[in-house]
Amino acid sequence: MFDQVTMKLNVDPLILSALREDITSEDASTNAIMREPKMGTVDLICKQDGIICGLDIFKRVFTLLDDQVNFKEYAKDGDTVQNKMLIMQIQADIKTLLCAERTALNYLQRMSGIATYTHEVVALLEGSGIKLLDTRKTTPNMRIFEKYAVKVGGGTNHRYNLSDGIMLKDNHIAAAGGVKKAVEMAREYAPFVRKIEVETETLEMVQEAIEAGADIIMLDNMSDDMMKEACKMIDHRAQIECSGNVTKENIARLRGIGIDFVSSGALTHSAPIMDLSLKNLKAI
Repeated sequence: MFDQVTMKLNVDPLILSALREDITSEDASTNAIMREPKMGTVDLICKQDGIICGLDIFKRVFTLLDDQVNFKEYAKDGDTVQNKMLIMQIQADIKTLLCAERTALNYLQRMSGIATYTHEVVALLEGSGIKLLDTRKTTPNMRIFEKYAVKVGGGTNHRYNLSDGIMLKDNHIAAAGGVKKAVEMAREYAPFVRKIEVETETLEMVQEAIEAGADIIMLDNMSDDMMKEACKMIDHRAQIECSGNVTKENIARLRGIGIDFVSSGALTHSAPIMDLSLKNLKAI
């Protein structure tokens, strides 16, 4: 759930931008048929099984247009929902219902799809001790919503943005002149409370990262055998993250290798939306 401060400072401007994208001057279709204010209701219906996520954002789209909207809720974020289930009933001026419909559904469908996909992937790691992480491979201006959806689905957020932590990837290492030099420079620059993560692609880079004292070592696009060897080399001297084209179809192979975390961009960039719809609009 988004708290009031987060909603006002970080969420509302994004929703208003999305509404302005959809309504540049007017909703011509709605204005053509609704010449006077008229109250109505509409039902939010789920059209497939999954995990619902983003209901506060869904509601906020309506209330930013009209603070007199009323909601009857039959589910909350994180609930398992089924096809044909009534999730919510919205009561408002019909103009509000029609103007907000698509933007509100866009958020809810996207967030519920990510939560559902994440939930399915987390289940494949159950009992392994491995934590599933998201990445920064998010839709522009949707990160706050997509990372929230990962959490609702049972995943764990990696760093939120470039200010949130130090991760020395291949190009950082190349720019610094090697793993050892990159870690030394990061250690000198960073406050003592900040961990340093190093991306490695070979066992030689793993050894350099160990010797440099990296806090987290990422094994990037390594074979299973190479990852097992890397875990033996690290021997609990650093936390271990695995990354590289990890999806629902192949993640189970990582069980038992010895890693602590697995990050997957697919959670946010490849999750299908959940099919939801506003139906049964009627005047009251």
